[in-house]
Amino acid sequence: MTDYANLFRLDGKHAVVVGAGSGIGRESALALAAQGARVTAGDRDLRAATETTALGNGAGAGNGQDGASRLTAYRLDVLDEQAVVKAAEELGDVDVLVFTAATNVRKRILDYTGEEFDRVVALNLRASFDLIRAFGGPMAARGRGSIMGFSSIRATTVEPGQSVYAATKAGLVQLLRTAAAELGPNGVRVNAIAPGVVETPLTAQIKADPAWYDAYAQKSALGRWATPDELAGAVVYLASDASSFVTGSVLHVDGGWTAVDGRFNPPN
Repeated sequence: MTDYANLFRLDGKHAVVVGAGSGIGRESALALAAQGARVTAGDRDLRAATETTALGNGAGAGNGQDGASRLTAYRLDVLDEQAVVKAAEELGDVDVLVFTAATNVRKRILDYTGEEFDRVVALNLRASFDLIRAFGGPMAARGRGSIMGFSSIRATTVEPGQSVYAATKAGLVQLLRTAAAELGPNGVRVNAIAPGVVETPLTAQIKADPAWYDAYAQKSALGRWATPDELAGAVVYLASDASSFVTGSVLHVDGGWTAVDGRFNPPN
């Protein structure tokens, strides 16, 4: 009989969160630890990752019953393929992999440079490919695991200036779906989470422009932006047994952005 009272608990699981130094990655790491997981908070900025672990371990919610720390900081530059392979080897058995790191260059296609294209693709797509391979292989060998990458509403709905970012996020969805098909027979689930507009360092440029910020807020059904912690529930769900039959999916956490046309509100 299913133990519904503990359906979302992650006791005994080891989760690696890449991009845990800030924003959605930080909140994901804290949430996973609060549900009992042992969390490795990976980030290129070790100081930021350490701040995340201090928040979780200091608050107590992320500590085990024996008082042991649930979160550990780990420096990882995902643009370094060998560093990713080494991390997968050093961190041992990993049950959950979450990666959030991404970048964007807001330019029209005709203004884009080849260097900027390569930079966005390298972090948003190639690094994701390397992470899936490095961690997915050992998961498949053990016969279990959950991998989730952060796509975006831009994978399906675009605007001027979002070409390369949108292309990488759409590509990431298909990469994750294919990984779900290939690793599923070995017990590994792979899913994408697609946020809407979230107040993170990546969207600071928009937040600094009140008109732009408000226009985005009004586009969703809820009429506001998300905060990073509002994405953490989706991460816990996909990491836990609550989603044991969910793989190859895209979970939109966008406040209804992709469901609402938003261009005109007809009179009653």
